[in-house]
Amino acid sequence: MRIAAISNSRIPSSTANSIQAMKVCDALVQAGHDVQLMVPAETEPVAWKDLARHYGVENEFPVEWLPSRRAFHRLDFVWHARAAAHRQGAQLTYTWLPQSAALEALFDRPVVLEMHADVAGRLGAWWLRQFWRSSRGRLLVTTTALRRVLERSTHMQFPDGAVQVAPNGVDLERYKGLPAPAEARAQLRLPERFTIGFTGHFYAGRGIELLFELAHALPELSFLWVGGTAEAVAEWRAKLRAANQTNVILTGFVENTRLALYQAASDILLMPYTRSIAASSGQNITEVINPMKMYEYMAARRAIITSDLPVIREVLDETRAVFCPPSDVGAWKAAVMELASNSERRTALAENARREVEKFTWVRRARKALENIYVQ
Repeated sequence: MRIAAISNSRIPSSTANSIQAMKVCDALVQAGHDVQLMVPAETEPVAWKDLARHYGVENEFPVEWLPSRRAFHRLDFVWHARAAAHRQGAQLTYTWLPQSAALEALFDRPVVLEMHADVAGRLGAWWLRQFWRSSRGRLLVTTTALRRVLERSTHMQFPDGAVQVAPNGVDLERYKGLPAPAEARAQLRLPERFTIGFTGHFYAGRGIELLFELAHALPELSFLWVGGTAEAVAEWRAKLRAANQTNVILTGFVENTRLALYQAASDILLMPYTRSIAASSGQNITEVINPMKMYEYMAARRAIITSDLPVIREVLDETRAVFCPPSDVGAWKAAVMELASNSERRTALAENARREVEKFTWVRRARKALENIYVQ
């Protein structure tokens, strides 16, 4: 199919939503479709080779940067994107914007709408209800919890056949043949000590404060923090210096093509979410979060310790991860120490998670998302 993919992500950037959009388009191309991604012109266009390195994607597709003015709440961008899709002869629209999905419904065009969080207020709920006017639409939600949240917000009961739970995914090819932790550390010129890893942003709710306290409580271990904006990294480096904390390494942003090696350099990987998690938009996503790094950690064959949030248990269980109460430093310290002293359990957790993640590849997700969609 010729697919017009419409996203409001800033491309390029380090946000999770921009990474996810690029991974989805890459997978759609890999599944045999002709894809063009349209995004707001909030950044300067860049060459494909730079996008490929930044996002870790291999299957080339065109990206078009279209006019967008925030004063119009992206409605001008939505209209420009629809016009561009029509010019290109797109047979299907794949979008992350309820406004775009509603517009396609108005013209009775086939559309896939992918949602990762609740709608924003009454207007957001209104847009989503307009999308349901189309009998040719499909809604993708990343978790079962998100479906319930959207039904609650829109006061609607979605038909089962029109909704698909589509968790995020991982490129398993990038995780094949990873070195053992010590070898990965040697390749990255990191200290040779038992290492506790974290990858991702430092937004509110990601648990950086807990990581800081853990590093203070466990000075004999190394802590590897990969990611964060330049401002956030500078702020935490200053805090670590002030606390004379020397067992934490902050790398800043790492291109997606290199991320797997940094994850492999850890003996244990952490997801220390709190009970209030902010997305890049500021929205609280604790109830519905489906982190891409969870699948990456699983693919990396490293033991995982995670906050015990109900939505995380849609994918992980006690055979694949250790669960701790959010923000309970004592429980997290005990979990780290127990795993650090028990290599057999680390291996068992890692191997169980690696087998489970086979279900969650980007290309498998893309194929399922488009099953039985009729286009002219």
